[in-house]
Amino acid sequence: MIYSRISATGSALPKRQVTNAQLAAELAERGIETSDDWIAERTGIRQRYLAGQDEKTSTLATMAAQRALQAAGRPASEVDLVVVATSTPDLIFPSTACLVQAALGAKGAAAFDVQAVCSGFAYALSCADAMIRTGMYRCAVVIGAEVFSNIIDWNDRTTCVLFGDGAGAVVLEASEQAGIRATKLHADGSLQHILCAAGNVQKGQISGHPFLYMDGQAVFKQAVQVLEDNAREVLALADMGVEQLDWLIPHQANLRILNATAKRLGVPSNKVVVTVDQHANTSAASVPLALDVAVRDGRIQRGQQVLLQGVGGGFTWGSVLLTY
Repeated sequence: MIYSRISATGSALPKRQVTNAQLAAELAERGIETSDDWIAERTGIRQRYLAGQDEKTSTLATMAAQRALQAAGRPASEVDLVVVATSTPDLIFPSTACLVQAALGAKGAAAFDVQAVCSGFAYALSCADAMIRTGMYRCAVVIGAEVFSNIIDWNDRTTCVLFGDGAGAVVLEASEQAGIRATKLHADGSLQHILCAAGNVQKGQISGHPFLYMDGQAVFKQAVQVLEDNAREVLALADMGVEQLDWLIPHQANLRILNATAKRLGVPSNKVVVTVDQHANTSAASVPLALDVAVRDGRIQRGQQVLLQGVGGGFTWGSVLLTY
């Protein structure tokens, strides 16, 4: 039987680091009042990274992919599939994945984007896993990459303090050993209004609201419930119990959501990977970013059981249970 297994991870962040205090000072110049304490108390965020003019989604995605390939000891020529999860593509088309494929030098590899917002990486990883299991491909680069600062209304205090930019990637390879053990994805389009960026381009003009909108209370309520249910669902598919988990890596949106989810599942805090304080909410990039941090600092070891979870606009959610 063919399985898929993560052989290495990588990540990339923009050059510009912005602390809460720095952001508060910049917003004050616009007449918007906030503070480090106000942001940290409500979200757990202490800083974020914001992309400059020369740092696009494809730029960050390529850097993360290159670092993952280097860690895997794989040349780009061996990659036959590139999947990029993003809600902030460089262009309407071609896909960001095609831009990354060209930049990597993985000519001929299949390349496409997945758009499931903050659940994007779980969706992309599930797609690549299925395609490897069928024998269609053997070596995939799966990336979550965002430049959310491009779609943020910097006059809206309720959202502009929450997000950051970045990218995370994994090399997913065919294996005789089980790596990804179970996946489960869901969506409820009737909840699209609680988290959306509802603008689009029509005949050269912006139609609708071009910035991100979020009903924070509604998102919190939905996120905590679906993350718990989805975790139990994917564990049951793998015939595993919560107590067998070594690490939980939820979408890094808000520390309160992370803590509430872990508490409801009965996962101790020392088994939850938290990077929201350093990166803020990087949407589809948040889970692979957190995974790379925990792999590179030595917390996540080979053979350990890891649960990745995403939840975001759409409304979408999904979980991937794997043996690293």
